[in-house]
This record gives sequence, C-alpha cells and structure tokens, in this order.
Amino acid sequence: MTAAGPAVPDGAVQGGVRGALGGLTTRGRSFLAAGVAAAACAYVLGQPDLLRVGLLLAALPLVCVTVLYRTRYRVTGSRRLSPQRVAAGAEARVRLRLDNVSRLPTGLLMLQDHVPYVLGPRPRFVLDRVEPGGKREVSYRVRSDLRGRYPLGPLQLRLSDPFGMCELTRSFSAYDLLTVVPRTEPLPAARLAGEVPGYGEGRHRAPAQVGEDDIIPREYRYGDDLRRVHWRSTARYGELMVRREEQPQQARCTVLLDTRAEAYGGDGPDSSFEWAVSGAASAVAHLLERGYAVRLLTDTGDTLSGDGSDGYVTPGHEAADTAGLMMDALAVVDHSSGTGLARAHDVLRARREGLLIAFFGELDEAQAELAGRMRRRSGAAVAFVRDDGSGAADAVRHLRQAGWSAVPVRPGDSLAALWRHAAQDAGAAAGGGTTGFSGGWS
Repeated sequence: MTAAGPAVPDGAVQGGVRGALGGLTTRGRSFLAAGVAAAACAYVLGQPDLLRVGLLLAALPLVCVTVLYRTRYRVTGSRRLSPQRVAAGAEARVRLRLDNVSRLPTGLLMLQDHVPYVLGPRPRFVLDRVEPGGKREVSYRVRSDLRGRYPLGPLQLRLSDPFGMCELTRSFSAYDLLTVVPRTEPLPAARLAGEVPGYGEGRHRAPAQVGEDDIIPREYRYGDDLRRVHWRSTARYGELMVRREEQPQQARCTVLLDTRAEAYGGDGPDSSFEWAVSGAASAVAHLLERGYAVRLLTDTGDTLSGDGSDGYVTPGHEAADTAGLMMDALAVVDHSSGTGLARAHDVLRARREGLLIAFFGELDEAQAELAGRMRRRSGAAVAFVRDDGSGAADAVRHLRQAGWSAVPVRPGDSLAALWRHAAQDAGAAAGGGTTGFSGGWS
C-alpha cells in the first residue's frame, strides 16, 4: 500500500485566487462574460433591470469560485499496485482509495491517475458525495507489450461546484513504479553429454573445512580438532589420521547477452533484440530454479544485478525474488553503442567458468572468432545466433569448430525447441569426440 497523503492541507488550492479563477469551466467563463456584457449594455442604455441581470450572471461563477476555494475539508488518497512486477503482455491491477478525513461531506469529485501512454488510456472516475469519515475505492488495469519501468502518478483530484462553474485540481505527491519484465518461456530439462561433476547437476561436493564427513581420511595437521581423529585409519596406517570434511559447491553459469545495436535489426516487441532479451530471461529463470548461481553479462563487460562481489546471483529460499533481481535488470537493458565483444571476452577469460550460454546478434568473421575463444575457459558453451539469412551459417560453423553448441535463430523460432536441439547436437558431438569439451546443463 502506498499512501499518497493529503492532497493539499486544509483544502487550500495551489496558486491562490489566480489559480482558483483559472479553474473556471467553459460554462463559468460564459456566465461571467455574459454578465459583464449585460452590465456594460445596461450602463450604456440606462437599463437598471438589465444591470441587475448582468450582475447576477457575473456573480454566480465568482461565488462558486469563492466557495470552492475556501472549502475546508481534507481528503487522503492511496494507491495499491498488484503485482508490481509483471511480464510483458500481462496485466496489473491498480486500486485507488480516497478517504474523507474532515468533518464536512465532499461535493462531486473526479479522480484521475497519471499513467504513461504505453500502459493505456488515463483512468478517470467520478465520485459522488463522500460523507465525513467515508471512503471510496475504485480500480483499473494497466498492460504493456513493451518491457521497462513505468511511473504511476501523481493522483489528481478535481473538485467541482454543483453548477459546474468551476473545477479545481489538487495533486497528491506519491508515485508507484510498475516494472514490466521480458516474457519468459518454460524450458525443457535437457542435459549435455559428458558432463563434468557439478555442471550437469545444480551442486556437487568438494573438500573444505566444515561439512559432512568424507569416507577418505587424511593425515593429521597441526590445529585439527582431535575430536575428528579417525581411529580405525590411525591404527591401519600407523599415524594419526583425521576425517576429511566437505561442503556443497555451487555450480555456476554465465548468461551472455549481446546488446550491440549494429547486431540487430528492427524494433518493437517482435524484434530480434527483444527475442534475445526474452531468451536470456528464460535461461536465467530456468537455471536459478535448478540451483545454479547465475551471472548476467553483456557485451560491454558489465554484470547486471549481481548480489555478490563476482556478479553472481545465488538461488535461495526465495527463488522468485532472486530471479526478480535479474528480471528487473533485463526490463531496462537497451542497445549498447559498442562494436565488438572484446570487453565480454576479457571478463570471461579472467577466471574458470562453469556453463556459458550466449545470445548473439549478427556476428561477422572477426566477432565469431572472438566469441569462439570465449569457450576455452567454460565447462560447456551454448550459443543462440541471430540468423538474418546473410552470414549466420558461417558464424555458427565457426563456433561449433571452437567447441560451442551453436544453433541459428530465425524469426518465429521457439526457444524451448532450440534449447532441446542444442542439447541433442552437443550430445551427438560429444559422443563422436569432435567437440573437444565436456560439460552439462539442465
């Protein structure tokens, strides 16, 4: 619940009397003009009766302005957005609540909320008289096919007199933020052949200082806890032996998103770039669900929304919230002005990687060669390459020769089908011994 607070304290209108006169409606201005004209004609023609009519016509809108300007009731407003994060094409509901916290009933009110054009038309609601201490609740829906972050607000309240002579607007101050994340597609549980322990499963175990016992003891070292002495092995080997300990080790995956503007064509929700962003989002969600620590990397070398020093987001008890960090970053990612993948290559070669999944745009010969070298420090590498009908076949062939499981992406292709196809190709290549790598993903 987001409280918008009182519109303006004690019903005072911003802008003073000038602002109040600026709130005259067409009807009010017409009455005022007619009254002034009638009074002028009465003065010229010497008609006192016409003068009284003119004064009455001119006084009515001015009295309405004065009464509305000096209204002393107070109202508070609030907005509740549910949910605050939605996928592109999905709807969110916005609930507005207006409370009359004064001792006087209100007149006719019009409630209006400001929303960006991409979310739909601006919602307006007409509220009848609100009794002292009363409340009114209304709601509307917003929807966007374009990902991004969109502000909702401020909430505005229009006050009107019973004759429709004047309308005054009071603005609340609070905003809400709707995050529209990329669409995600459920991916099948596929696995590459010849997986390294820990890369085909979400976790594997490695020796450490704390954890569960390993069945193989080791020799005693100064400082080891004597309670860890393994007496049977001590008697067998003739020297003091202690039980080894181990702890779970997190399997890691880097999702690389190529954002170069020159690598994509078209725009809008059905463009190739939006497909790549949606694909990266689907891969992130899929891998987090399976226990991977995931890092989202772009061609600029920037890591998006990592919660650790190394840029990885680790799954926890709140898997949905963990994935939401990545989704928020992907909601606002845009084209980069870069011309190559050198910065991403420098990041990837800095350390040994686990699984590498890349979504590439158009790759020329030089960039395909550079992308091929990214594979050297990963356990397994899968690439989805944009195929516009020109040079994608050469790029895919070069990546496969470098050890990638590479598949071309054509307009309208399903990521789930490509995901399964990449796993099958990698399994066949690994069985034939032609790829020179091993690794797994599921």
